Amino acid sequence: MIAIYENLQEARRTVLQRRSMLTVADVPPVVLQGIEKIFQESLTPEVAVSRILADVRDRGDAALRDWTLRIDNLTLDALEIPPERWAAAYETLDPELRAALEFSAERIRDFHSRQPIPSWTTEEMGGTLGQRLAPIQRVGIYVPGGTAPLPSSLLMTAIPARVAGVDEIIVCTPPGKPDGEVSPTILAAAQIAGVDKVYRVGGAVAIAALAFGTDSIARVDKIVGAGGLFTTLAKRQVYGIVGLDGLAGPTETVVVADDSANPAWVAADLLAQAEHDVLATAILLTPSRELAQAVQREVETQMQQLSRRDVLARSLPGQGGIVVTPDMETAIRLADEFAPEHLCLSVREPMAWAAKIRNAGGLFLGETSCEVLGDYVAGPSHIMPTGGTARFASPVNVLDFVKVTSIVALDNDTATRLAGVAERIARAESLTAHAEAAAQRARGA
Repeated sequence: MIAIYENLQEARRTVLQRRSMLTVADVPPVVLQGIEKIFQESLTPEVAVSRILADVRDRGDAALRDWTLRIDNLTLDALEIPPERWAAAYETLDPELRAALEFSAERIRDFHSRQPIPSWTTEEMGGTLGQRLAPIQRVGIYVPGGTAPLPSSLLMTAIPARVAGVDEIIVCTPPGKPDGEVSPTILAAAQIAGVDKVYRVGGAVAIAALAFGTDSIARVDKIVGAGGLFTTLAKRQVYGIVGLDGLAGPTETVVVADDSANPAWVAADLLAQAEHDVLATAILLTPSRELAQAVQREVETQMQQLSRRDVLARSLPGQGGIVVTPDMETAIRLADEFAPEHLCLSVREPMAWAAKIRNAGGLFLGETSCEVLGDYVAGPSHIMPTGGTARFASPVNVLDFVKVTSIVALDNDTATRLAGVAERIARAESLTAHAEAAAQRARGA
């Protein structure tokens, strides 16, 4: 049952309280037990990941195979899945599903092709100054493939990268159990997105391979894509060696609704988010007590018909909740403070209320613009900032796959004029070599 909170202080202390899933205190005991079984000693997830990273860095492909055997109980001969397997998966996929993936890919491509990524120069500052945007050369994409393989995540990352002009896109996804095969839908998505390589290796092992490179897997310049705890910890530990799109925590949705909202639709949206995993967050903020109660009843009724009831039975009481607020202004303020990955406004005049929101990965305005459409076919990438990072981070987009180079080509008069200013600042910083280099230009430019 999803709880209703009518006391705002209690709501802030519980359902609206941010918790980090990257600390040992928050790690479920079953995870710690699994680490002990694999390593034959008690380790924190951080230490376990650091050992995997170091081993892959030192031993390359041999370490990839050893850790896949130890963690997944799978023996891998070939790490790479050849392109003819992607093509076969595409051709044999259910035609309606294939058409759906193609349709999704086209909308994602269309949306991101409209994003401006201009280089520019100006002659108005003395000579030529500007910025040149160039695509990143090689990108690694991590695609989850556990209990729910996500071909949509491959499309949502690889297509913006391709639009940006990335030279080489490498995909890593976990081998399936019990046979080690990768989901045909992921392979079909790889075919549709036009990636360059696909490898069946997952978790921290995959992140290590992408960050350091092995004989089989080329080192990349940036890693994008969400994953579980060990994937996220591994990404954090390799930051600086490679670029990252961000550190993904459990997925989350906040719905703000008034008394005009359809309680069945609101409940369906909450359930759609909560079924991702037991740590997913689904929250409703509403000034209507009647709507809160109606949504609570709908959640209980609808979840009985869903296949992932066991997940819902843990995520909804664990991180979910319905908060009754004094008014809409309070609901909007609380949503903005929470800075959710997804913020759905099921209200009258959603555009007007959206103007008051600064912090959200994605804004879904009006009841027809449900988040599930954003997950698959609306157009923007569904890889969005979680854990409150929407305060400073953005969804994956074309700009994630380009980098800026500053252009400085000063004319002689401007260089002479600037050199004296630079010299004074350099001497104030006690950097005399800097000062002398500027002074020489001032004298001889």
